[in-house]
Amino acid sequence: MYETSYTRATSIEEAARLAAEKGEEAKYLSGGMTLLPTMKQRLAAPEMLIDLRHVGELKGITVDGRAIRIGGGMTHAEIAQSDAIKAVCPGFTSLAGLIGDPAVRHMGTIGGSVANFDPAADYPAALLALGGTIHTDKREIAADDFFQGLFETALEEGEIVTAVSFEAPDACAYEKFRNPASRYAMCGVFVAKRAGGVKVGVTGAGSDGAFRWSEGEQALSGNFAPEAVDGLTVPEGNMLSDIHGSSAYRANLVKVVTKRAVKKAQGH
Repeated sequence: MYETSYTRATSIEEAARLAAEKGEEAKYLSGGMTLLPTMKQRLAAPEMLIDLRHVGELKGITVDGRAIRIGGGMTHAEIAQSDAIKAVCPGFTSLAGLIGDPAVRHMGTIGGSVANFDPAADYPAALLALGGTIHTDKREIAADDFFQGLFETALEEGEIVTAVSFEAPDACAYEKFRNPASRYAMCGVFVAKRAGGVKVGVTGAGSDGAFRWSEGEQALSGNFAPEAVDGLTVPEGNMLSDIHGSSAYRANLVKVVTKRAVKKAQGH
């Protein structure tokens, strides 16, 4: 067993200072839903865990008109149960309620999920479709620039995700096809409709993680209806392929799940 020290930070400033002292040997711990399993498998062995769960600056939800800001330390359960968000963007609270199981939803945080960028994580699809912004202790990064590849983001060493923000669209919805064993998304699609057009974020299916389906966006911007994507083709070469489903299977899932998400959005 390798040695790991644990420190509970009380502020963003303290957490950043501790991380700077340890450098690459330190890891932030929020909900721990990704990091702890990784450590158990010996794929990560940080010398120090810096717990962010008690940092008050990372808490809170603010809804001003249609502008939404969610602290990085907010759990999936807290987001799913937010009446303020649900009033203007029910698709986002619905997404949060579909993450994992009750234990995961009450421990996992949006900041941790965004920072780790698991290929099957749900939030990245939504933030891409919503044109969201990721706030850190150093800067603000557009979602389109933040997510860069499997487990790869624009975060620099020691940078902390403090919040995410976005403007609620006219209509939106999230739908996902789950792996029957793990319940992770084999394909999850978030659609967001505004006066200026439609954006489609996809997670779980792409070989580089979440992505925007530009062809689907163009078709749905012209006709926001499930049948608008019927004649489209999703490139198989950009899809994941494993024991749970081939690249061709996942390419077809993108279309199927998008249609379901659009139908759900039409009902709101």
